[in-house]
Amino acid sequence: MCQHQPPCPSADSTDREAAHLVAHHPEQGWSLLCNGVLLFEDTGELLPDGQVIAPHRARVTAAA
Repeated sequence: MCQHQPPCPSADSTDREAAHLVAHHPEQGWSLLCNGVLLFEDTGELLPDGQVIAPHRARVTAAA
């Protein structure tokens, strides 16, 4: 799917979020990467095979 040189990470690689943006719709809360991954603003993902990756934002804790 990717035509970039060097090719972007595949949808099943751990660095899949580094792929180039194909479409960006912040008003709807999602972006499409060139590897077919739908990336949501809550950091959740939908892979091309239908697998769902739960949101994985870093948690911020208040200092005591």
